[in-house]
Amino acid sequence: MLRTHDAGALRATDAGSTVTLAGWIARRRDHGGVVFLDLRDSSGYAQVVVREEEAHALRNEYCVLVTGEVQQRPAGNENPELPTGDVEVVASTLQVLSASAPLPFPIETAQAAGDDVRYKYRYLDLRRQGPAAALRLRSEINRIARGVMAGHGFTEVETPNLTRSTPEGARDFVVPVRLQPGSWYALPQSPQLFKQLLMIGGLERYYQIARCFRDEDFRADRQPEFTQLDFEMSFVDRDDVLAVAEDVIRALWQELASYAVPEIPRMTYREAMDRFGSDKPDLRFGVELTELTSYFAETPFRVFQSPYVGAIVMPGGGSQPRRAFDAWQDWARSRGAKGLAYVTVGEDGTLGGPVAKNISESERAGLVEAVGAAPGDCVFFAAGQRRSSQELLGAARNEVAKRLELIEPGSWSFLFVVDFPMFEETEDGDWTFMHHPFTSPTPEWRERFAEDKGAALSDAYDLVCNGNELMSGSVRIADATLQERVFEVIGMSTDEARERFGFFLEAFSYGPPPHAGAAIGWDRLTALLAGVDSIREVIAFPKTGAGYDPLTGAPTPISDAQRVEAGIDFVPEEEPLPGEPGAPGPTDPTKA
Repeated sequence: MLRTHDAGALRATDAGSTVTLAGWIARRRDHGGVVFLDLRDSSGYAQVVVREEEAHALRNEYCVLVTGEVQQRPAGNENPELPTGDVEVVASTLQVLSASAPLPFPIETAQAAGDDVRYKYRYLDLRRQGPAAALRLRSEINRIARGVMAGHGFTEVETPNLTRSTPEGARDFVVPVRLQPGSWYALPQSPQLFKQLLMIGGLERYYQIARCFRDEDFRADRQPEFTQLDFEMSFVDRDDVLAVAEDVIRALWQELASYAVPEIPRMTYREAMDRFGSDKPDLRFGVELTELTSYFAETPFRVFQSPYVGAIVMPGGGSQPRRAFDAWQDWARSRGAKGLAYVTVGEDGTLGGPVAKNISESERAGLVEAVGAAPGDCVFFAAGQRRSSQELLGAARNEVAKRLELIEPGSWSFLFVVDFPMFEETEDGDWTFMHHPFTSPTPEWRERFAEDKGAALSDAYDLVCNGNELMSGSVRIADATLQERVFEVIGMSTDEARERFGFFLEAFSYGPPPHAGAAIGWDRLTALLAGVDSIREVIAFPKTGAGYDPLTGAPTPISDAQRVEAGIDFVPEEEPLPGEPGAPGPTDPTKA
């Protein structure tokens, strides 16, 4: 080792000893004859005192090797902000291991630069305390989770990254196969099929910290490659899977956030949507939806003559100026809605705003009581199809909490959402799966899900934390006949099913066990524990919008030679008909 001590490990008990440190110059301060350097390595900082004549060429981020004596800092010069703040190293020798070019952005600041610049120079960004701490936290999360899974008897197994397409609801990244021109691998959107095959293989309890790939349209805080704690269990039901997930969460939050996670409550998808307008509700604050469909059943207001009418109350929102209400309309339109209807409740209880002028007198008289409003409040409405209207109100609910600062900093709220719809209707009137096509219906819907597709429930479940979906999973179909019936509902023919999943369906003919599993989103979980807003901050080398990597410039075009070698432009030649020149004979070895 080049060094004898870590910089951040020095303490007053080391005074009088000679040490050798190695790291980067984080800061330089000149004090007439001597120069004070803050030396940084992965453990922290130590102050180094160097004679001015030996330090004239030193700059921030030079990588240096320092040998010197540890001394107590003079009284009054201690730095209580640093664990090493009681001591300093008086250098006897200093060697520059490598010099640094002028920096593209300052490193020792809370916010170094814009994301594009930081990610282009991510190796410099990682020298900053925040990003480096996030990666070390992620390592600790992996360690703790592996311990929990081992305690539950799970076996860690790696599944292939080069495979064929799996139906996960997004487009695949595909890889050309040089040795088989015209054929392609697909990168896995998840290990879904493989983990079920491991259950059929008798492994019984599998997990991995799995890398997944999805070619999705750009959305904020999404990455084309992401990580999940993926696990599957045989001879279990939903409760067993949720118990394992709860143990993982409890261990992580106890050790890394000093928070004892209580028993996690459960809520059905329908209740979550009806009360909070979201299948991942944030329960750290109130403000619930009120359905008013029946209340406005005879309304003269054409906007409210809809399949669903709902409302939320913004406490104290009635005092907002007109421009604020105009901004709410812009906010709603940015989400694809036509607007956000509202009424204000005056201090004397009278209603104001556009809606109040269009509803009947009897509707005005009972509205405040119906929605639970008070003088000074504002009531926002959404009307239309149930799901889209509830989602608009759910988003408005979150926005109200943000603007009114209703969420206590540092608070946590966990929830299991269960009993999701099994199918959802597409825009063209067909049906598709809400989770994935291997999700089992709940026991009461097992025999009749095809009779009422819109009402059928699946044995799927999510884990929600602070309004974020942390985990998704389900009890799997373990019966080939039931699987075929599900394929029929979503319009997949027997031939198409065999073409896409032939190997998988064949495995189901060899005694599959009942099994279930889930996947916990590792990037989002780490971001929550790290206290950062974006998952990019907890990924070593993240990508920005549209999957662009500022560091390497990827994706990039490939050369014509690479295209030819990979067979991307390969078109199979038509085989000559029998008797034509070049046609193989009956004993042609090429047809053996």
